[in-house]
Amino acid sequence: MIRFDSVTFTYPDADRPALSDVHLHVPEGELALVIGPTGSGKTTLLRTINGLVPRFSGGTLAGTVTVGGRDTSRLPVREMSDLVGYVAQDPAAGFVTATVEEELAYTMEQLGLDSQTMRRRVEEILDLLGLAPLRGRPLKSISGGEAQRVALGAVLTSHPRVTVLDEPTSALDPTAAEEVLAAITRIVHDLGTTVVLAEHRLERVIQYADSVIRLHPDGRAGAGAPAAMMADTAIVPPVVRLGRLAGWNPLPLSVRDARRRAVDLPPLEPPAPAAPGPARAVAEVRDVSFSYGGGDAALSDLTFSLHEGEAVALMGRNGAGKTTLLWALQGGRKPDRGRVLIQDAEPSTLSPAEALRRVALVPQNPGDLLYLESVAEECAAADRAAGARPGACHRLVEEILGPTDPRAHPSDLSEGQRLGLALGIQLAARPRLILLDEPTRGLDYAAKERLGGVLARLATEGASILVATHDVEFVAEFAHRVLVMADGEIVADGSTPDIVVASPTFAPQVAKILGPGGWLTVSDVARALEAV
Repeated sequence: MIRFDSVTFTYPDADRPALSDVHLHVPEGELALVIGPTGSGKTTLLRTINGLVPRFSGGTLAGTVTVGGRDTSRLPVREMSDLVGYVAQDPAAGFVTATVEEELAYTMEQLGLDSQTMRRRVEEILDLLGLAPLRGRPLKSISGGEAQRVALGAVLTSHPRVTVLDEPTSALDPTAAEEVLAAITRIVHDLGTTVVLAEHRLERVIQYADSVIRLHPDGRAGAGAPAAMMADTAIVPPVVRLGRLAGWNPLPLSVRDARRRAVDLPPLEPPAPAAPGPARAVAEVRDVSFSYGGGDAALSDLTFSLHEGEAVALMGRNGAGKTTLLWALQGGRKPDRGRVLIQDAEPSTLSPAEALRRVALVPQNPGDLLYLESVAEECAAADRAAGARPGACHRLVEEILGPTDPRAHPSDLSEGQRLGLALGIQLAARPRLILLDEPTRGLDYAAKERLGGVLARLATEGASILVATHDVEFVAEFAHRVLVMADGEIVADGSTPDIVVASPTFAPQVAKILGPGGWLTVSDVARALEAV
């Protein structure tokens, strides 16, 4: 169905190709998973399948990409739209209508389908993706995770033979992600749709893949069966890391497979829970309520504190109010009732310079913070605004991402690289309260580990960190404490093991494999095995 023959692509003014001599074949009716380090060219590869690269990116493409016998370099993107559906990393950027239902129907209208067919397919997708409660909602009012499901639904209504998805679960809570992946595997198995999917959270998708396409930092690509590809790559989910640690062969790809093998492990002593000492409050939320335009409450009577040296995860289903809470803490949303205090001051009353030193927020779309012509210019501006030494921002960026070209334009960076740049910009001022909204979107496992290290260091220096995330594996590695939100309220507040280990929704893979007892990470198991 999809063929890459000697494909090399180079962006304008780039020093090296983003894709280098790529030879691939994806048969019809298969789910191909694309993996690779942050910035390795996964999005570029996906965008060649419908011709967005090079038609909308510029650059030079050598070789041929054919889909269903059509050469993508010879046809405009609109003439591929009946064959290939595409969902980008930032789905909301592609919305063209006002409401959820209108967006689901839009592509079918452009293809000239009759109204009866359109109505039937919209209803099917509303049910398939759990969107029925949102059907009449304005697109500007839905959460990032809800937007991701709407964008996927808008593609599926047109029944494309090929569906291309760039991190389709990155903004979804675990339950919604499972539902979306179930829908994706259903169209593969039942309808014979070919799906090419790029994803960093391999723990969610590897067990569903028919094949894995691995991209290397130099633009080369290889493909093979999932188990074979997991055997010799550094980019693996916790279940595979545990299998490697235990010496299991073949390597497990699912929690179910690993649980069956875990009976062979020797008796292990689970880690003792850490007992944090007392610390001063950096932020206090007192009886805070907030609603948009007088509608239902987005936040309802919230009261809690965040302390020095504390790393806290904020979890909950899409639309629970997590992003609204972060903006209230930052001062961008003034509560209807109650008070938010950052070091005893309301953030909305602070001067910009003082606010920058006290609280920083990196939003879901890090591109909202980027407006200059290069990484170097963005970092220099951040250093000046923060009163930091020249180079401080860029050092933070490279601490998270690894070597980063200071000449690169922010719009040419991958989603994960833009996130790393935005983090460096916001952290340059060393704020006392750090707020991050889905910071692991677009980051590979190594980059997430580096991000966790940076945040842990900032916490030891006295910062308080609150991360809204659906990434349960990152929470297991990073957070001391977890807050769980539902319908604008805090429904759980406790230590990370107490909240996530027994939860079927928020438990990391190691907890599911080894059962209750405080297990969170593969590192916990490694230390226990060393003690045996």
